[in-house]
Amino acid sequence: MTLFQAPILTDGATHPAQQFRMLVRDLARGAEGITEGDDLKVSQLSTPGGGVQISDGSGIVIGRANPVQGSYAVANVGSATVDVAANGGGSTRYDMVILRVEDPEYEGTLDPAVDQINYFTIVPSVTSTATTIPGGLTGIPLARIAIPAGTSVITDGMITDLRQVANPRRERTLHIQTPASASTGISGTSATFAYFSSAPGWNIPVPAWATKAVVTISIGGLRLSDGIFFRSISGTLGVLSIEPVIVHDNTTGTRRVTHIMGDTLTIPDSYRGTTQLLRCRALASPGNAGTMMVDTASTLIADVEFFEAPR
Repeated sequence: MTLFQAPILTDGATHPAQQFRMLVRDLARGAEGITEGDDLKVSQLSTPGGGVQISDGSGIVIGRANPVQGSYAVANVGSATVDVAANGGGSTRYDMVILRVEDPEYEGTLDPAVDQINYFTIVPSVTSTATTIPGGLTGIPLARIAIPAGTSVITDGMITDLRQVANPRRERTLHIQTPASASTGISGTSATFAYFSSAPGWNIPVPAWATKAVVTISIGGLRLSDGIFFRSISGTLGVLSIEPVIVHDNTTGTRRVTHIMGDTLTIPDSYRGTTQLLRCRALASPGNAGTMMVDTASTLIADVEFFEAPR
């Protein structure tokens, strides 16, 4: 047989499990991993001991026993625990925590009517850098645990997160602002950051799923005057700082320049689902003789892209 007898959800037709697995694969765009950034996270037990706990969540697992096996939708409701064997050896042992699928249509002898055919388990004694499941098993890696010699208690410091989001979300927006008036000049030598008074910035909604933000800010028509300006221009998102760039043009008189700054910011838990102010700022330091400002001939452009990753 080549084509399945009928498309899924055709009235009166019967559909094999494989057809639904192929649908899961298609809907997941052939990807594999957890669904959202906080799904299926491995951590120490509430009282550290000889095992780990796995948070609730869901994911997609690609079948590897057969090229047309399709993909499995898996889910864990509540917290699950997995025992980890003590290390009685003389060196650090590395174990991998995985979510395994063992479908008897393709492998093993489990009975789906009574047996747990998707389950959390430990792959013992992997390499210290392993990030994929050895042996081509059907499953997804969740964490690698480094267990020192003579250790039976697992703590968070031993756990390396191996989760990947199957289809991570991204959201990118451009924000443009032209000051309605000249800002107060930033000058002096105090090396203290000051915001451009006539560029109030942008209120940026932070997605509830965001873990990283790549922020690029360009300022065209930045006005420098008087003597040589020396020091930095930067920005902030809430209290997060964008890496400063040096402004030092070795020129006097009134002139216009363009400056670009950017950074990758880690989004704190407290920022997700909130709105944070993005603004530009500058400072002058010892040796400075110039003045910096933005005015009606300046344009500020912020390119903000949020990313989802395991957290």
